[in-house]
Amino acid sequence: MDLSKLRNIGIIAHVDAGKTTTTERILFYTGKSHKIGEVDDGQATMDWMEQEQERGITITSAATTCYWRNCQINIIDTPGHVDFTAEVQRSLRVLDGAVGIFCAVGGVEPQSETVWRQAEQYGVPRIAFVNKMDRMGADFAGVVRQIEEKFGISTAVLQLPIGKESEFEGVIDLLKMKELHFSKEDQGQTVTESVIREALAKEASAAREKLFDRLTELSDELMEIILEGSEPPSDLIREVIRKGVAERKILPILAGSSLKNIGTQPLLDAIVDYLPCPTDVPAPTAFNPKKESEETVPCDPKGPPLALIFKIQNDREAGFLSFVRVYSGIIKKGTAPINVNKNQKERITRILRMHANKSEAVEALEAGDIGVLIGCKISQTGDTLAGEGKKLLLEPPSFPEPVISVAIEPKTASDGDKLRKALEALQTEDPTFIVKENPETGQLLISGMGELHLDVITTRLLNEYKAAANIGNPQVSYRESIEKTVSHTETFNRMIAGKENRAGLTLTVTPNPGKGNEYVCEASVRSIPEEIAAAVKNGIENAFQSGISFGYPCIDIKAVVTEIDFSEEFSTPFAFEACAVQAFDNACRSASPAIMEPIMKIDVIVPTERVGEVIGSLTSKGGIINHIDSHPGYECISGENALVNMFGYSTVLRSLTQGRGTFGMEFSHYRKRP
Repeated sequence: MDLSKLRNIGIIAHVDAGKTTTTERILFYTGKSHKIGEVDDGQATMDWMEQEQERGITITSAATTCYWRNCQINIIDTPGHVDFTAEVQRSLRVLDGAVGIFCAVGGVEPQSETVWRQAEQYGVPRIAFVNKMDRMGADFAGVVRQIEEKFGISTAVLQLPIGKESEFEGVIDLLKMKELHFSKEDQGQTVTESVIREALAKEASAAREKLFDRLTELSDELMEIILEGSEPPSDLIREVIRKGVAERKILPILAGSSLKNIGTQPLLDAIVDYLPCPTDVPAPTAFNPKKESEETVPCDPKGPPLALIFKIQNDREAGFLSFVRVYSGIIKKGTAPINVNKNQKERITRILRMHANKSEAVEALEAGDIGVLIGCKISQTGDTLAGEGKKLLLEPPSFPEPVISVAIEPKTASDGDKLRKALEALQTEDPTFIVKENPETGQLLISGMGELHLDVITTRLLNEYKAAANIGNPQVSYRESIEKTVSHTETFNRMIAGKENRAGLTLTVTPNPGKGNEYVCEASVRSIPEEIAAAVKNGIENAFQSGISFGYPCIDIKAVVTEIDFSEEFSTPFAFEACAVQAFDNACRSASPAIMEPIMKIDVIVPTERVGEVIGSLTSKGGIINHIDSHPGYECISGENALVNMFGYSTVLRSLTQGRGTFGMEFSHYRKRP
């Protein structure tokens, strides 16, 4: 495979900006689908899950492959709703580039900022597409301005819209200096170029001059050609833009309306021309467990096999589908690579290239490619597959912690096994879905990122997995912490099976705000066996999870072991692990323990005439309003509130705004519960 002809891209945006609609057009124009599926009709190819079609939203990141101008484009269409942020996180981890889609009316909406931050975190180069230019209130220049202000990035406007709202009819290509029109007769497949009309020529020339001003900042060669008064070659312009995108110095912006079939082919051209191939982006680093050091992994099909599993999906017929990005070497059908995380072999029985929920079988996946492996039994999201020769660990995607839980129980005793198997399968698929059992009551608690997330999970349990279960009301996932520093000395002495087990240690617990839990051993461990030191550490780390007074996991506590009292004759690892747990519990109980509740960052989009009622409803629920952004016809209210106060708020908002308001929440921080 020619790696320069490969693009691994994601479609990222706020919910309802038109990600899936744009992807449907891409599939249609590249010949992957014979008709355009509409999200509103529940017919979108990429929204293949039953719930996605019913709700009109994307829930899972769907993967597909298509071809344009002899380039292979692997596309991942990600969800826009904050409850499914894990799907975005794991997709961005394996992408080389992304298309950020912005609504021409909504502009830079709250979730746009979230996914943009995530893309920055993973260093993903991007281009932007301002969609929905045909909608009432569309403002292309306003969206460009918002992008520059909110993201602090230099934009390179490559197109201007011709008209707007109901009069939107095409775009001006500022590099070709031509009008582009898309035929209504064949759903936009025929693109016609024409001379720019006189009424728009002056605006187009000014926009082109501004574009070249931006590009000359990136290339001395381009600057010299323009200063000489010559027309720069199109290959050089493309090269400068491509380099600027790869280095994340500029953001090319295009315009269109996916629903009206305007602007998709130029977007495909921009993906091929400006987004990087696997060898254009910096080689990832991997950890070598043998040498305990990091090393770079060049994207080379001739190198040792190395692939990252970024998603697991359960298929009733094929079993678990392991979505992988191959970073080095070749992964072949019938081989048995090693899961480096588990240190066990996995046998690959089949390899697929996905097209949403359809697939085609292939013999192998080369470095740079994305595909699906069938046959992996023990692998999970974030695991690395490697060949025998070189076992390296790639950095897994990071995921936020769940903040909301519901109790679940089988309807009858005979339903128990089926429910547990279904929960296990869903947990394997979704790293932000956690199942825990209360050891005292035996009650099962399932936790997720929000009410919608858990609603989708429980609906899948009942409908897709046919698991008969009773589901409780949502509960908040609280945490416990401390407010004082306390030192405590603990001794453990117990006769077990006629043998004395003795241990002693001194522990200091300190508040560690915003830094998570931390364990440090400052005791002299030279004369202490390794297994004793490991037992102390294990005991403290288990105690972090067991809580202090109410059994909620601990957060933001630093535990420092200052002394270890060890006896060769009587000390055992069991005694030290138990002693460490007791020392932690007793120290924390004396350190003013506090219950911490999750505080959510809230973004509410409401019609201007309803903003007063909505602000009133938020403040009456204990919310704090941080700022309000005004847009034509609507306001975006940003604030924060405790999660417990926001249960059922979507119903309240719908009634206050006659169904026109929307809101999203994401976890911000933990705060002491009043």
